[in-house]
Amino acid sequence: MSFTLAVVGRPNVGKSTLFNRLVGKRLALVDDQPGVTRDLREGDARLGDLRFVVIDSAGLELAEDDSLQGRMRRLTERAVEEADVCLFLIDARMGVTPADEIFADILRRKNAHVILAANKAEGSAGDAGALEAWSLGLGEPLRISAEHGEGLDDLYTVLKPLADEFAEKNAANTPEVDVEIEEGSEEEGVYQAPTKLKPLQLAVIGRPNAGKSTLINKILGEDRLLTGPEAGITRDAISVTTEFMGTPMRIWDTAGMRKRGKINDKLEKLSVADGLRAVRFAEVVVVLLDVNIPFETQDLRIADFAETEGRAVVVAANKWDLEEDKPEKLKELREAFERLLPQLKGAPLVTVSAKTGKGLDRLHNAIMKAHQVWNRRISTAKLNQWLSAMTEAHPPPAPGGRRIKLRYMTQAKTRPPGFVIMATHTDKIPESYGRYLVNGLRNDFDMPGTPIRIYFRDQGSKNPYKDRKKSIPSRLKKHVDARKHEARKGKPASRPE
Repeated sequence: MSFTLAVVGRPNVGKSTLFNRLVGKRLALVDDQPGVTRDLREGDARLGDLRFVVIDSAGLELAEDDSLQGRMRRLTERAVEEADVCLFLIDARMGVTPADEIFADILRRKNAHVILAANKAEGSAGDAGALEAWSLGLGEPLRISAEHGEGLDDLYTVLKPLADEFAEKNAANTPEVDVEIEEGSEEEGVYQAPTKLKPLQLAVIGRPNAGKSTLINKILGEDRLLTGPEAGITRDAISVTTEFMGTPMRIWDTAGMRKRGKINDKLEKLSVADGLRAVRFAEVVVVLLDVNIPFETQDLRIADFAETEGRAVVVAANKWDLEEDKPEKLKELREAFERLLPQLKGAPLVTVSAKTGKGLDRLHNAIMKAHQVWNRRISTAKLNQWLSAMTEAHPPPAPGGRRIKLRYMTQAKTRPPGFVIMATHTDKIPESYGRYLVNGLRNDFDMPGTPIRIYFRDQGSKNPYKDRKKSIPSRLKKHVDARKHEARKGKPASRPE
């Protein structure tokens, strides 16, 4: 993806329709009723040979107060500031309204790259509005029809020169995962701390109203994300770039994830899918719990999904300031965590208060520790010494009398750590023995909580010298040559003394 395009404008001018057209899917909810889009939605767009991120925003309202409309407007204005290019849509059939003039003035101040487009300009009904758009002072308006796909070639012509300019800037937003290591490497990797060019990618996930957006706003030190007492305000996966206690991070806020049976609204179904997609963009995932109702079934599924995707996991219990008996509650949380999530054994469990900001230092330390473990690299020599000790302490089983031999081990990947073990009869190795090795790796190499992958490769009983040519001693070489010569003539050769 080379750049980010934010689509903004008054309510009901066709922003979500254009968004769906650019991403090639019906991701954003479209309706004749204005104000359907509340938050920001990102999608991977393609236009000809251009690949970019498009952001669908809430309709710009004139509200300035703390009402829902006012908060939506402030959120859209921040999206304009952070996007590389801003596409300002007006309704060509309605012409330029006083609200359009106000928003055009805002855009001139906030974003250097503004493209003006008159939507719904198909046919002659939009001629007057398209001509009137010149008065906004944002250059030549593009005549497009998001509904019918008209005018997108003109949009391509305008965007093409900007693509290379932003390509390098946004390359850092894609995390590296499943990084392969050269086989047989004896070097232990040195941890590379996040930088501004390669920030740590963090996703915050959890059930509705757990306080995800409030927590991120506290980390940012400003009310950048839409919050409120209503559950489910956040509808889309939203990312912001910041420094969390000196560490450059890109933080994804996601929609609350409820049980599948309780999701009836089609918009919420899209939101949950968007949140799951954000996990794949992350390196570390913070599973945020409500301390009053922790570890419900959906919390466990969310944490298990993050582990399955191979992401480092940190569990944070929010609203800790409301808890009265803190020591007893913390003991209950740890016991429940170890019992219900054995696959994340040793993962950090921290208590925070998104409202007051207490515990953010503990959260930061847990995130950094999880990121370091996720990048851990162990030398082949140490791994094979460890494997020998583990098999001596607890040998593999011998199903059907066939002894399983674990011959050799090396680390094949990091982010998350992945190991390859050459063995015999790999199809007979029980899962319990694999868990025994994973837990041993966690304990002996200080890798708590992070997903660990072990792959068994069947070496079989193959003789490594089978295909090698046998060398012949010089004292016998003359006799062997003579036997070959006599054999060709049909005469027996004498045996050497």
